[in-house]
Amino acid sequence: MARIAGVNIPTNKRVIIALQYIHGIGPKFAKEIVDKVGIPAERRVSELSDAEVLQIREAIDHDYQVEGDLRREVSMNIKRLMDLGCYRGLRHRRSLPVRGQRTHTNARTRKGPARAIAGKKK
Repeated sequence: MARIAGVNIPTNKRVIIALQYIHGIGPKFAKEIVDKVGIPAERRVSELSDAEVLQIREAIDHDYQVEGDLRREVSMNIKRLMDLGCYRGLRHRRSLPVRGQRTHTNARTRKGPARAIAGKKK
């Protein structure tokens, strides 16, 4: 198994698919990386030489923010919104939908399981 950006990449899959196991790399960036390094898209990870794996690793380290750094940046952005006290920050703080979705019904994923209200019986 090749190890790129701290993630074990499956060896039996094509390179484009295997790169998507890294948090922050989707289909678009995977194809971009493979094109930049000059590896055929249909080649499998097990067929890559050590030099090609090193090229991929360097391309990702140099041009993309992945894994822990990306997660940290996203959480810092959310924390910044909450500290500013803007509308989006307040929605994050209250664990409500941030992007304008309705909350009268639905929004159970964001709000969590329904809680019983004391004193409200049929």
